[in-house]
Amino acid sequence: METTKAEGTLREVAGDVQQAAGDLLGKAGEQVSGTAKELSGKAQRLYADFADLVRESTVERPFAALAIAAGVGFILGALRSAIRARPDHDRSDWRDRE
Repeated sequence: METTKAEGTLREVAGDVQQAAGDLLGKAGEQVSGTAKELSGKAQRLYADFADLVRESTVERPFAALAIAAGVGFILGALRSAIRARPDHDRSDWRDRE
């Protein structure tokens, strides 16, 4: 995950540089592109940090991770069955309309 963090930091710095160049040159496209790269870098670093945190907590407390996964599965299953239990006329399809 260190390479993902490094790539995220590199993208963030490249975005800062591109945004600054756009500010100096007055090009809106460069500013937007720089901001997008900066945000992409930040998101990539956050993802890497989150993945590390999940990996560490799973190794430290595997039964808690298993219980959480089971709970999420139960909730998703309950939601799916609730949607399937609705009458067909509530789930009208746009193709059925004339």
